[in-house]
Amino acid sequence: MKTAVITGGAGGLGQAMTVDLLQQGWQVYLLDLPSDQLDKMGRTTGVTALACDLCDSAALNAAAAQILAQSPAIDLLVYNAGLTQIGPFETQDMVAHRKLFEVNYFAAVSCAALFLHAVRQAKGTHLAMSSVAGFSPLTQRTAYAASKHALEGFFKSLRSEERPHGVRVQIAAPSFVGTNIGRAEPQSGGLARPGSATDAVDVMTPEQASVEILRGLSKGQEMIPVGRVARLAWWLNRIAPRHYQKLMERNVGGS
Repeated sequence: MKTAVITGGAGGLGQAMTVDLLQQGWQVYLLDLPSDQLDKMGRTTGVTALACDLCDSAALNAAAAQILAQSPAIDLLVYNAGLTQIGPFETQDMVAHRKLFEVNYFAAVSCAALFLHAVRQAKGTHLAMSSVAGFSPLTQRTAYAASKHALEGFFKSLRSEERPHGVRVQIAAPSFVGTNIGRAEPQSGGLARPGSATDAVDVMTPEQASVEILRGLSKGQEMIPVGRVARLAWWLNRIAPRHYQKLMERNVGGS
Protein backbone atom coordinates (compact mmCIF):
# COMPACT_ATOMS: atom_id res chain seq x y z
CA MET A 1 0.00 0.00 0.00
CA LYS A 2 1.34 3.42 -0.96
CA THR A 3 1.47 6.18 1.65
CA ALA A 4 0.79 9.91 1.23
CA VAL A 5 1.16 12.85 3.59
CA ILE A 6 -0.88 15.95 2.76
CA THR A 7 -0.36 19.26 4.52
CA GLY A 8 -3.35 21.58 4.56
CA GLY A 9 -5.42 18.41 4.42
CA ALA A 10 -8.58 19.97 5.84
CA GLY A 11 -8.86 22.48 2.98
CA GLY A 12 -11.05 21.85 -0.02
CA LEU A 13 -8.27 20.67 -2.31
CA GLY A 14 -6.66 18.60 0.42
CA GLN A 15 -9.96 16.85 1.08
CA ALA A 16 -10.58 16.20 -2.62
CA MET A 17 -7.11 14.72 -3.11
CA THR A 18 -7.56 12.58 -0.01
CA VAL A 19 -10.79 11.10 -1.33
CA ASP A 20 -9.22 10.37 -4.73
CA LEU A 21 -6.13 8.75 -3.21
CA LEU A 22 -8.21 6.62 -0.86
CA GLN A 23 -10.22 5.37 -3.83
CA GLN A 24 -6.90 4.29 -5.39
CA GLY A 25 -6.00 2.32 -2.27
CA TRP A 26 -3.55 4.73 -0.66
CA GLN A 27 -2.92 5.22 3.03
CA VAL A 28 -3.20 8.95 3.81
CA TYR A 29 -2.00 11.16 6.66
CA LEU A 30 -3.35 14.70 6.97
CA LEU A 31 -1.68 17.63 8.69
CA ASP A 32 -3.58 20.86 9.36
CA LEU A 33 -4.56 23.28 12.07
CA PRO A 34 -7.18 22.01 14.55
CA SER A 35 -10.65 22.30 13.03
CA ASP A 36 -14.00 20.55 12.79
CA GLN A 37 -13.21 19.73 9.14
CA LEU A 38 -9.98 17.96 10.08
CA ASP A 39 -11.75 15.97 12.79
CA LYS A 40 -14.52 15.08 10.34
CA MET A 41 -12.00 13.80 7.78
CA GLY A 42 -10.51 11.53 10.41
CA ARG A 43 -13.91 10.21 11.50
CA THR A 44 -15.50 9.70 8.11
CA THR A 45 -12.61 8.50 5.94
CA GLY A 46 -10.40 6.55 8.32
CA VAL A 47 -7.30 8.60 7.54
CA THR A 48 -4.89 9.64 10.26
CA ALA A 49 -5.67 13.34 10.75
CA LEU A 50 -3.13 15.16 12.91
CA ALA A 51 -3.83 18.65 14.24
CA CYS A 52 -0.61 20.60 13.89
CA ASP A 53 0.56 24.16 13.38
CA LEU A 54 3.21 23.71 10.69
CA CYS A 55 4.93 26.90 11.87
CA ASP A 56 5.44 25.43 15.35
CA SER A 57 8.64 23.42 14.99
CA ALA A 58 8.04 21.33 18.12
CA ALA A 59 4.51 20.42 17.04
CA LEU A 60 5.62 19.65 13.49
CA ASN A 61 8.52 17.50 14.69
CA ALA A 62 6.17 15.53 16.94
CA ALA A 63 3.62 14.99 14.16
CA ALA A 64 6.31 13.90 11.70
CA ALA A 65 7.76 11.49 14.27
CA GLN A 66 4.31 9.94 14.78
CA ILE A 67 3.85 9.44 11.04
CA LEU A 68 7.35 8.05 10.48
CA ALA A 69 6.99 5.62 13.38
CA GLN A 70 4.03 4.08 11.54
CA SER A 71 5.19 4.61 7.94
CA PRO A 72 8.97 4.99 7.57
CA ALA A 73 8.67 5.16 3.76
CA ILE A 74 6.56 7.95 2.23
CA ASP A 75 5.54 7.60 -1.41
CA LEU A 76 3.98 11.05 -1.80
CA LEU A 77 4.36 14.26 0.17
CA VAL A 78 1.89 16.97 -0.88
CA TYR A 79 2.76 20.50 0.21
CA ASN A 80 -0.75 21.92 0.11
CA ALA A 81 -0.90 24.15 3.20
CA GLY A 82 -1.07 27.81 2.36
CA LEU A 83 -2.45 31.27 2.96
CA THR A 84 -3.33 34.10 0.62
CA GLN A 85 -3.48 37.85 1.02
CA ILE A 86 -5.52 39.89 -1.42
CA GLY A 87 -5.23 43.64 -1.75
CA PRO A 88 -2.85 46.40 -2.82
CA PHE A 89 0.67 46.34 -1.41
CA GLU A 90 0.29 49.84 0.03
CA THR A 91 -2.32 48.57 2.51
CA GLN A 92 -0.33 45.56 3.74
CA ASP A 93 2.04 45.25 6.66
CA MET A 94 5.26 43.29 6.99
CA VAL A 95 4.02 41.17 9.89
CA ALA A 96 1.37 39.60 7.65
CA HIS A 97 3.87 39.36 4.76
CA ARG A 98 6.29 37.39 6.95
CA LYS A 99 3.51 35.18 8.32
CA LEU A 100 2.47 34.30 4.78
CA PHE A 101 6.05 33.26 3.98
CA GLU A 102 6.20 31.18 7.17
CA VAL A 103 3.20 29.14 6.03
CA ASN A 104 3.62 29.07 2.25
CA TYR A 105 7.39 28.66 2.10
CA PHE A 106 9.18 27.90 5.36
CA ALA A 107 6.63 25.33 6.59
CA ALA A 108 7.00 23.46 3.31
CA VAL A 109 10.79 23.53 3.57
CA SER A 110 10.59 22.24 7.16
CA CYS A 111 8.36 19.36 6.04
CA ALA A 112 10.73 18.55 3.19
CA ALA A 113 13.62 18.30 5.63
CA LEU A 114 11.75 16.09 8.10
CA PHE A 115 10.47 13.65 5.47
CA LEU A 116 13.42 13.80 3.07
CA HIS A 117 14.84 10.38 3.87
CA ALA A 118 11.41 8.73 4.12
CA VAL A 119 10.60 9.89 0.57
CA ARG A 120 14.00 8.65 -0.57
CA GLN A 121 13.34 5.26 1.02
CA ALA A 122 10.16 4.90 -1.04
CA LYS A 123 11.72 6.50 -4.15
CA GLY A 124 8.67 8.67 -3.87
CA THR A 125 7.53 12.12 -4.92
CA HIS A 126 7.52 15.63 -3.49
CA LEU A 127 4.47 17.45 -4.90
CA ALA A 128 4.56 21.18 -4.26
CA MET A 129 1.27 23.02 -4.64
CA SER A 130 2.14 26.30 -6.30
CA SER A 131 -0.10 28.58 -8.34
CA VAL A 132 -0.22 30.62 -11.51
CA ALA A 133 1.23 33.25 -9.16
CA GLY A 134 4.28 31.02 -8.75
CA PHE A 135 5.48 31.49 -12.32
CA SER A 136 3.88 34.79 -13.33
CA PRO A 137 2.82 38.13 -11.83
CA LEU A 138 -0.61 38.40 -10.20
CA THR A 139 -1.92 41.81 -9.20
CA GLN A 140 -3.28 42.44 -5.69
CA ARG A 141 -1.26 39.47 -4.41
CA THR A 142 2.33 40.68 -4.11
CA ALA A 143 3.22 38.69 -0.99
CA TYR A 144 1.38 35.57 -2.17
CA ALA A 145 3.09 35.64 -5.57
CA ALA A 146 6.48 36.16 -3.95
CA SER A 147 5.97 33.19 -1.62
CA LYS A 148 4.94 30.92 -4.49
CA HIS A 149 7.89 32.04 -6.62
CA ALA A 150 10.14 31.13 -3.66
CA LEU A 151 8.40 27.76 -3.28
CA GLU A 152 8.94 26.92 -6.95
CA GLY A 153 12.58 28.01 -6.81
CA PHE A 154 13.23 25.73 -3.85
CA PHE A 155 11.56 22.64 -5.29
CA LYS A 156 12.94 23.07 -8.80
CA SER A 157 16.40 23.19 -7.25
CA LEU A 158 15.68 20.28 -4.91
CA ARG A 159 14.69 18.25 -7.98
CA SER A 160 18.30 18.10 -9.14
CA GLU A 161 19.53 16.96 -5.73
CA GLU A 162 16.91 14.25 -5.27
CA ARG A 163 16.95 12.80 -8.79
CA PRO A 164 20.02 10.59 -8.03
CA HIS A 165 18.00 9.06 -5.18
CA GLY A 166 15.19 8.03 -7.52
CA VAL A 167 12.92 10.74 -6.12
CA ARG A 168 10.63 12.89 -8.24
CA VAL A 169 9.90 16.54 -7.50
CA GLN A 170 6.76 17.79 -9.21
CA ILE A 171 4.95 21.11 -9.03
CA ALA A 172 1.23 21.67 -9.55
CA ALA A 173 0.11 25.20 -10.44
CA PRO A 174 -3.67 25.71 -10.31
CA SER A 175 -5.28 28.95 -11.40
CA PHE A 176 -8.37 29.57 -9.28
CA VAL A 177 -9.76 26.69 -7.22
CA GLY A 178 -13.02 27.72 -5.52
CA THR A 179 -13.00 26.38 -2.00
CA ASN A 180 -14.39 29.44 -0.17
CA ILE A 181 -15.47 31.94 -2.84
CA GLY A 182 -16.59 35.16 -1.18
CA ARG A 183 -15.79 33.82 2.31
CA ALA A 184 -12.33 35.20 2.92
CA GLU A 185 -12.62 34.92 6.75
CA PRO A 186 -9.52 37.11 7.05
CA GLN A 187 -6.99 36.59 9.78
CA SER A 188 -4.70 39.30 11.12
CA GLY A 189 -3.31 41.43 8.30
CA GLY A 190 -5.89 40.23 5.79
CA LEU A 191 -4.49 36.72 5.53
CA ALA A 192 -6.95 34.01 4.51
CA ARG A 193 -7.09 30.49 3.17
CA PRO A 194 -6.75 30.34 -0.63
CA GLY A 195 -9.91 29.82 -2.63
CA SER A 196 -11.85 32.79 -1.29
CA ALA A 197 -11.13 35.37 -3.99
CA THR A 198 -14.06 37.32 -5.42
CA ASP A 199 -12.07 38.28 -8.54
CA ALA A 200 -11.41 34.67 -9.54
CA VAL A 201 -11.48 33.78 -13.24
CA ASP A 202 -12.72 30.46 -14.65
CA VAL A 203 -13.01 28.85 -11.21
CA MET A 204 -12.43 25.10 -10.85
CA THR A 205 -13.91 22.92 -8.12
CA PRO A 206 -11.47 21.15 -5.78
CA GLU A 207 -12.62 17.85 -7.23
CA GLN A 208 -11.81 18.95 -10.79
CA ALA A 209 -8.41 20.23 -9.70
CA SER A 210 -7.60 17.00 -7.87
CA VAL A 211 -8.31 14.90 -10.96
CA GLU A 212 -5.95 17.03 -13.09
CA ILE A 213 -3.23 17.08 -10.44
CA LEU A 214 -3.25 13.32 -9.91
CA ARG A 215 -3.30 12.73 -13.67
CA GLY A 216 -0.20 14.89 -14.04
CA LEU A 217 1.36 13.14 -11.07
CA SER A 218 0.89 9.72 -12.63
CA LYS A 219 2.44 10.96 -15.88
CA GLY A 220 5.49 12.26 -14.06
CA GLN A 221 5.01 15.85 -15.29
CA GLU A 222 7.54 18.12 -13.62
CA MET A 223 5.19 21.11 -14.00
CA ILE A 224 1.43 20.55 -13.91
CA PRO A 225 -0.59 23.65 -14.89
CA VAL A 226 -4.04 22.91 -13.49
CA GLY A 227 -7.04 24.20 -15.40
CA ARG A 228 -7.59 26.06 -18.66
CA VAL A 229 -6.46 29.44 -17.31
CA ALA A 230 -3.30 27.97 -15.80
CA ARG A 231 -2.35 26.23 -19.04
CA LEU A 232 -2.91 29.40 -21.10
CA ALA A 233 -1.04 31.50 -18.54
CA TRP A 234 1.90 29.07 -18.51
CA TRP A 235 2.45 29.31 -22.25
CA LEU A 236 1.55 32.96 -22.76
CA ASN A 237 3.76 34.16 -19.91
CA ARG A 238 6.70 32.28 -21.43
CA ILE A 239 6.11 33.47 -24.99
CA ALA A 240 4.87 37.04 -24.45
CA PRO A 241 5.21 38.10 -20.80
CA ARG A 242 4.30 41.75 -21.40
CA HIS A 243 1.11 40.75 -23.21
CA TYR A 244 0.31 38.29 -20.44
CA GLN A 245 0.68 40.98 -17.78
CA LYS A 246 -1.66 43.34 -19.64
CA LEU A 247 -4.31 40.62 -19.97
CA MET A 248 -3.93 39.69 -16.31
CA GLU A 249 -4.33 43.32 -15.21
CA ARG A 250 -7.46 43.63 -17.34
CA ASN A 251 -9.14 40.55 -15.90
CA VAL A 252 -7.95 40.23 -12.28
CA GLY A 253 -8.15 42.53 -9.29
CA GLY A 254 -10.63 44.96 -10.76
CA SER A 255 -7.92 46.85 -12.65
